[in-house]
Amino acid sequence: QVQLVESGGGLVQAGGSLRLSCAASGRTFRSYAMGWFRQAPGKEREFVAAITGSGGSAYYADSVKGRFTISRDNAKNAVYLQMNNLKPEDTAVYHCAADHVLRKIRTSTADYWGQGTQVTVSS
Repeated sequence: QVQLVESGGGLVQAGGSLRLSCAASGRTFRSYAMGWFRQAPGKEREFVAAITGSGGSAYYADSVKGRFTISRDNAKNAVYLQMNNLKPEDTAVYHCAADHVLRKIRTSTADYWGQGTQVTVSS
């Protein structure tokens, strides 16, 4: 069982930056692939980024590639999403997710989800 709590969201102007954090409970954090997803009002949940348990590989949606960076600190049971050059279309609730299977992260079928943190980008 893993509990996930996101933080770091807020209101930012277009072109600005935010860093999201996701704190995870449990003693086997390194065994979980982690991901970030977002959901805007009236839209389906969208994959943003994923990272393997070791942190050795990362994957991104085309819409955020080159602007967002996912990372993790296994000593702190945390995963991060650094978001640069934010655009109004990045406005959404951002959720982190965890699963032992990376494929389930990338297909949005992970077993564990956080409650989310709101990111609003003004134009």
